[in-house]
Amino acid sequence: MADKVDFVLDIRGESCPYPVIYTLDALKDMKAGQVLQVIADCPQSFRNVPEEAVKHGYELVGEPERSGQDIYFKIRVNA
Repeated sequence: MADKVDFVLDIRGESCPYPVIYTLDALKDMKAGQVLQVIADCPQSFRNVPEEAVKHGYELVGEPERSGQDIYFKIRVNA
């Protein structure tokens, strides 16, 4: 994960749908080109967070990555 990260949202311990809600809420306050790294541990987040982010016009940077129970996403705000 070499891309520069502007903000980190650590939502481990939150169950769905909260990871999606908190991720979209954080992204709406960011500027175009900024990258948000999301760290979650809810298994449903692996699909739900990227799907919803893309559906709302954001760009997934690379594939989600797992480290134990933790799931890492990078999402870019488009111009």
